[in-house]
Amino acid sequence: MNLEDYLSEHYTTATAKIYAFEIGHYLERIGGEAAALQTGYGELVGYLSALRKRYDNPATVRRILFAVKSYYRYLLLSGRRDDHPGSRLRLRDVVRDQVQTQDLLAPEELALLLRPRPNRYALLENRNQIIIGLLVHQGLLVREIGALKVGDIDLQKATVRVPATSKTEARKLRLDAAQVMVLHAYLNEDRQQLLRVETDHLLLTSRGTPERGEGVHYLVETLRPLLPSKRLTPTTIRQSVIAERLKAGQGLRQVQAFAGHKKVSTTEKYKQNNLAELRLAVERFHPLGNSLTH
Repeated sequence: MNLEDYLSEHYTTATAKIYAFEIGHYLERIGGEAAALQTGYGELVGYLSALRKRYDNPATVRRILFAVKSYYRYLLLSGRRDDHPGSRLRLRDVVRDQVQTQDLLAPEELALLLRPRPNRYALLENRNQIIIGLLVHQGLLVREIGALKVGDIDLQKATVRVPATSKTEARKLRLDAAQVMVLHAYLNEDRQQLLRVETDHLLLTSRGTPERGEGVHYLVETLRPLLPSKRLTPTTIRQSVIAERLKAGQGLRQVQAFAGHKKVSTTEKYKQNNLAELRLAVERFHPLGNSLTH
């Protein structure tokens, strides 16, 4: 029995496809199947720790962990291993619903992320600038970035049409002038050279396939040395962009439309967080701060 047959037999078609994708990424990261045959519990714990640093959504980490554990069950059942190194691994991470003030980036820190930097693969330089721009200027979710099609970009009107997701509404957002220039270069030069399969997805990987999100997380991970004191993830970038718009005086409904929040209460969390931050600052530094707490 090969891995594909095992996954097809034990999971639905959709789940089997997702697990195969995650297992493929896992094997790439650890050095292939030979390494998987030697992996112990400690190495898997280390891998799980790395996943937590890369992804701040426990559901994503859980999905990858389930896929990896299913791979080791396959190795066990096929007789290629006589143990399951991940059988005791459990994920008990709790979803953090509130915006974490300490994770938010200041405007100058967001600007730092936008600075162009060379890439070892020249064809990805413009693509990477586009991804960071969509995070910093438009505050998009990773899944929204991965779902963008070429037709969603209107260079003449300088807009991007953002598709709806299970958590956000569809919307049309303005592009910064610098974004238009980079997108023009990417669409007319780089993308044509990267393209390996027929697709209308806007962003492509170095292999010429549609970028589904893994590359976005990896790119943000490479930027962490710029802000070592912050928990830098695509989510904290988005949260910072939304919080800054509220700080700048934009109304709740306006920011809700920008972020694509389905409920205004979601946007209000950012405003409440800012008020709590302000109150804490007053209590700490205002001469009458102590009296304000009573």
